Amino acid sequence: MPTGVPIEFAHVTKSFGAVDAVSDLSFTVEPGQVTGFLGPNGAGKTTSLRMLLGLVTPTSGTATFGGTTYGRLGSPLTTVGASLEAASFHPGRSARNHLAVYAQAAGLPSTAPDAALEKVGLGAYGARRVGGYSLGMRQRLGLAFALLGDPSVLVLDEPINGLDPEGIKWIRLLLRGMAAEGRTVLISSHLLSEVQQTVDDVIIISHGKLVHRGELSSLDVSDSKQVQVNADDRERLAEVIRSAGFEVANLRSGVLVENADAAAIGRLAFDAGIPLTALSQKRTGLEESFLTLVGEEGAL
Repeated sequence: MPTGVPIEFAHVTKSFGAVDAVSDLSFTVEPGQVTGFLGPNGAGKTTSLRMLLGLVTPTSGTATFGGTTYGRLGSPLTTVGASLEAASFHPGRSARNHLAVYAQAAGLPSTAPDAALEKVGLGAYGARRVGGYSLGMRQRLGLAFALLGDPSVLVLDEPINGLDPEGIKWIRLLLRGMAAEGRTVLISSHLLSEVQQTVDDVIIISHGKLVHRGELSSLDVSDSKQVQVNADDRERLAEVIRSAGFEVANLRSGVLVENADAAAIGRLAFDAGIPLTALSQKRTGLEESFLTLVGEEGAL
């Protein structure tokens, strides 16, 4: 059974003219777990993965597999299985034929294409032309290519995109199973909600810079309670709450009160004679923490 090796980014920067798409990025992905590489669209995730896979040259720094760059790996397909979001396939060729070309070029057994197709649930569709595949089937074919050499490391860009709920459950079990075998699994996504039931560890970047690194649970600040409240006289309501020592922020739909209970805020409004039009308790969770880290607080 293949044993994974660490993926390491060491002070990686990529500049396109005066713009830094990735800036001094450093982190390590360990074997034996599923690591999520997260950030909004345009954060630099795909550029980072392309540098890792030798498709783009860093301006500075290194991205390696166990200390070796992709271009220097002795047998890339048996070490690293990769599928980027932009992966494309000739519509007139069958899935089996497509994989067979790569298998032959890499010196893999002739049985490798069918084994990979079976693993991703496309065994019965290997002879079908790719032009007739749905988006979800194309996603599975991209994963079949990544698994072609039974690699010890998996690097997948937006692997859940286009999958139906059954497909999402299937890929979640597959990736966690591969991590349990000791392989290194790195998956990117711009949505935490897509992968939060899949990943153990998270690396979050925004504007090309690392903003958070740690276990998924490190994002959960559910003990931090918020209250959203509104009234026709919103300015007076905010002043009453602020005078009681609470931190207040104005939203389009009312007032947001940090670290508060709805009952306490309702009592303040009642005592001040302010009729409320809305009052709800909120708890800051994973998704809100993620949006705050990447600078999208406006989603509230």
